Amino acid sequence: MTARILIVDDIEINLRVLEARLSAEYYEVIAARSGPEALAICRSEPIDLVLLDVMMPDMDGFAVCRAIKSDPALMHLPVVLITALDQPADRVAGLEAGADDFLTKPVRDLPLFARVRSLARLKLVTDELRRRAETAMQIVTSDRSDWNSVPEDGAKVLAFVPEPDEARRLGRQMRGGTDLAIAAEASDFLARCVAGEADVAIVDLTAEGLDPLRLVSQLRSLEATRRLPVLALTALGDEVGAAKALELGANDYVQRPIDRGELSARIRIQFRRRRYDERLRSSVQQTMELAVSDPLTGLHNRRFFEIHLARAVERAGLDGSGVALLIADIDHFKRINDGFGHEAGDHVLKQFAERLLVTIRASDLACRFGGEEFAVLLHEADLATAMPLAERIRNAVAGSPFDISGEPIAVTVSQGVAVFQPGVSDSPAALFRRADAALYAAKRGGRNRVESAAAA
Repeated sequence: MTARILIVDDIEINLRVLEARLSAEYYEVIAARSGPEALAICRSEPIDLVLLDVMMPDMDGFAVCRAIKSDPALMHLPVVLITALDQPADRVAGLEAGADDFLTKPVRDLPLFARVRSLARLKLVTDELRRRAETAMQIVTSDRSDWNSVPEDGAKVLAFVPEPDEARRLGRQMRGGTDLAIAAEASDFLARCVAGEADVAIVDLTAEGLDPLRLVSQLRSLEATRRLPVLALTALGDEVGAAKALELGANDYVQRPIDRGELSARIRIQFRRRRYDERLRSSVQQTMELAVSDPLTGLHNRRFFEIHLARAVERAGLDGSGVALLIADIDHFKRINDGFGHEAGDHVLKQFAERLLVTIRASDLACRFGGEEFAVLLHEADLATAMPLAERIRNAVAGSPFDISGEPIAVTVSQGVAVFQPGVSDSPAALFRRADAALYAAKRGGRNRVESAAAA
């Protein structure tokens, strides 16, 4: 996964060195030499991550970070402060300014790239939630919610710390400032997280007798804890363990010896991000129920999809992100209605929607376009991504019969796929026409198949 990264530093050699390191990993890099220039870029161009030097004249990194995080249009943008300052009080000052992390110079490749990948992945999910919320609000109302009012205090924290002395030490450090509970057994910790007893989870990577990284992986694989913020506690200098935890889905890490102020600040950041995403999801769900859902299948309806498609194509034209459109049509659906009745047809539509949702990616958008026709918008996707996904949908439908009041019915689906073509004045209507033509090619080719626009 690539990302568009803004580097901010007033020293030219620092910019060039960091730009070279990031470009070698295929990140797109933009440079700014002052705080005001950085803010202007953030407000005018799509940015995925800001790497921000602290010691700059006129406007230091702390001030730039505060300006980004106080702007409702930018507050979701991840910021990593990079500086020679290395005291706990300096890290706390950066975190209190709203930074997502604080890296000390000289920055080594392992912690740098682990943090960049982690934050870029988290922003991708938040961006899609924001786009859906904005689309929904555009349909229902012109009002905008004040996302900057998200609370950052009051988090319930559950820590997995099996060693008794370490547990007591952590409990003493956080006493009076954080609602902290400690679990000594991995099974108890996992069960309490699943039960919703934590807003933020802490996993001690120094625990012996088991693999704490596996616990991080389990938290990310379970539906009930997939979005739970996870902080890892690492030994001093354990960059490998910290990088592995981030790769497995941890949101952040803190090295020992633990500074109470730093840990508290990182907990508040994760809690606030969780509440921010929850508000976005709540906004999407409430507005969907009002105006943009198909009442039979629960998928988005055509009205929502067309607006969202237009926004996705516009964005792809600006930043070159991939967009693919998949149109699916249930084969011989009229025969099902005629042979089994319209109620059976409704059951087929609902079961098809269920199989569709469990097959597509979390960032993809599915809708019922009308009748037995469905559409899926795939973000960050090219033909090599879209065609295998369409095949998985086809197999999910044809692989086992649909259950209609206890009677099995064989159902298949034909699909057409088209990919946005930047630089050729492509449009949502043109993209849809190509996908539709590919769908009809699949129908002519015998149904129960996938065709791409290039083959149509």
